[in-house]
Amino acid sequence: MIPQAQYGSSYPAYPVPTTSSSMPSMPAPSGTGFPPAGGLQTGVNVPGQLPMEQSYIENILRLNLGKIVTIYMTYENNSQWNAKIFKGKLEAAGRDHIIISDPATGMRFLLLMVNLDYITFDEELNYMYPYTGGVGPR
Repeated sequence: MIPQAQYGSSYPAYPVPTTSSSMPSMPAPSGTGFPPAGGLQTGVNVPGQLPMEQSYIENILRLNLGKIVTIYMTYENNSQWNAKIFKGKLEAAGRDHIIISDPATGMRFLLLMVNLDYITFDEELNYMYPYTGGVGPR
């Protein structure tokens, strides 16, 4: 541990755990006023999707697999291209990635969510609103 004097007197000294075994393994008790670490529990679990409290964009994308999408991405500090547009059939989506394919060539693209600006669809979206539990075009 670095002595407090190196940081100055304005920073309080807090004990720092040195091993993971010193970290609590149980969630906070209910009634504390704070949601669980993963977010609010909605009670809606759809097979093939991550729970609603843990993800949002990938769940919406998974409800729309097979549709044609246009994906707008930005790549900061890239000397060749700063922004790029991808168009194709939505094949899969995960927490940190999207997979699309070019229907003409079959070429597949693995795109990282960290670069995602926005996505447009050529048709109506299937969208599950977390509070109603309904699925339908929006």
